Amino acid sequence: MRLDTSLTQRMDQRMILAPRMIQSMEILQLPSMALEERIRQEVQENPVLEMKELTPEEAAAEAPGPEPEATKEPDFEPEGEFDALEAFDRDWESRSSEGHRPSRGGLDEAGDKKLDAMQNMPSRPPSFQDYLNDQLSFVDAAPREMKLIRFLITHINERGYLALPLEEIAQGYDEPVTVQELEVALAVIQKLDPPGVGARDARECLLLQLTPETPHVDLVRLLITDHLQDVAHNRLPIIQRATGYDIPAIMEATEVLRHLNPNPGAQFTPDSTPYVVPDIQVSRNEDGGYDIRLLDDWLPNIYISKRCVDMYRDKQADAKTKEFLKRKIQAAQWLMESIEQRRNTLEKVTRAIIQHQRSFLDKGPEFIEPLKMQQIADQVGVHVTTVSRAVDDKWVQTPRGVFPLKRFFGGGTQTASGEDVAYETIKKKLQEIIDNEDKAEPLSDEDLVHKLSDVGYPVARRTVTKYRKMLNIPSSRQRKDWTATPHHNGSSHHTSDEAADEVVEEHHDDARHEVLVEAPAISQ
Repeated sequence: MRLDTSLTQRMDQRMILAPRMIQSMEILQLPSMALEERIRQEVQENPVLEMKELTPEEAAAEAPGPEPEATKEPDFEPEGEFDALEAFDRDWESRSSEGHRPSRGGLDEAGDKKLDAMQNMPSRPPSFQDYLNDQLSFVDAAPREMKLIRFLITHINERGYLALPLEEIAQGYDEPVTVQELEVALAVIQKLDPPGVGARDARECLLLQLTPETPHVDLVRLLITDHLQDVAHNRLPIIQRATGYDIPAIMEATEVLRHLNPNPGAQFTPDSTPYVVPDIQVSRNEDGGYDIRLLDDWLPNIYISKRCVDMYRDKQADAKTKEFLKRKIQAAQWLMESIEQRRNTLEKVTRAIIQHQRSFLDKGPEFIEPLKMQQIADQVGVHVTTVSRAVDDKWVQTPRGVFPLKRFFGGGTQTASGEDVAYETIKKKLQEIIDNEDKAEPLSDEDLVHKLSDVGYPVARRTVTKYRKMLNIPSSRQRKDWTATPHHNGSSHHTSDEAADEVVEEHHDDARHEVLVEAPAISQ
């Protein structure tokens, strides 16, 4: 075996992403809100960058028309000893003016506005634990028992359930305490408002909400104790055979059960309404077409500091300083070019999408056309990954509402006549067929396949099952209306596949207990 060293040449192809390209892709993928945050972060980290905040009036004035030539940053390359720096001297004041400096009185006025805004902010709403503790003023209990009650309240989670077993809670108490003492304290909590608070599981929560005045209270208690899964799967004949009650009485008791609240603490959970800020606006013009405008006028304007450029051009400057400024000016220029490239790419991609989805905007979402990102990439002349990044987490405001840009993409199939049809259209047709079915004999998935095929939509049974679950439509057995069935003998027609699915669901009853409790749409 021979060991030696040698020099050889080898030629191969590798894809290496330059930092400039990586930054451009990151900027393209950012929505407007995240882009604003990125710009402000870059301004803080790069001393060469400066930012000019536009007032709403200035932004509105600049939005309709193109940016004046004097305010555009010229092409800029740090290489070649910054030969292009001379271009920055043109109309510099119009680009880097700091604008009007507020007077002392203006600052005081701004401070007053901030103070008024702080005073008008809503106060923190009371928490669930605060609400329970406030009710203890009406409870007559010994000091030790009251201390235990307040200690247990700290273990009530946001749903209103006791988060830990009593044995574990007893170990964490600062004094010796028995489980029996905690049981007595928990019984006090379970009498507080809202009904069902302090329960240890879903069954106990529902049972705590029953009163002697509850309609069909004995049957409802029986359903909660022994037949929650049967109620969830609409297996009323099984309940009929097990309890001896007739179907109408069981359905009335089931309706009472649906109005119980399995999450008594949910009303104290603060609402977190997600707000969407559109990145693009699509509006109809006078010619019947659609105009596209990027909604980024409120983004801060950034420019390269003239003072830093002058420092770099100073021949007396230190070499390390010049090298530092060179890197920072280059990074600033790359950032500005990436932002401008993001604007151009996003506008081109949106325009191409709108051209393909005119029917969506003219007639409604049910007329969406099958569209793939590769089609848009070929039309715009970019890679498909660029289209994917451009539409990621972007929202568009249209005359039909606000939609994510990804909403306009979707696969499809061909009808029996050879026409392309989007999957969304098939879903809507499936929903329509189920809405109009006979609830006494609901259609199985196999029947739905035949119904869709009759209207020209040939799809497989597994596709129908997938769409049905995506639309949150229960199976045929769960949709069955037993009051319209002439004979309640516990038998019903459904395919063997659906029966097999039901067996699989029953196999996971224990693991999915709380989910199935909520399945009958129990609401307050």
